[in-house]
Amino acid sequence: MRNELIGLDVEVLSAPYSGITGKVVDETKNTFTIESAGTEKMVPKPGNVFRFGVSGGNVDLEGSDILFRPEDRIKKIR
Repeated sequence: MRNELIGLDVEVLSAPYSGITGKVVDETKNTFTIESAGTEKMVPKPGNVFRFGVSGGNVDLEGSDILFRPEDRIKKIR
């Protein structure tokens, strides 16, 4: 959770956004912007589960666990 998430491959696992896959191109406190099939889709963090592709495998994160601005998330989670 302390890593930079922008640039990582991501898949949304929870409905109604399930099936959205792509690359994280932007992140705010409450949303991810995911580039998927040539379009950018904004997905809210609360209520969704995200699977991030990182070196060594995949990591599933609850959106509610990462409800911070990117710079604050890195500072707060130790």
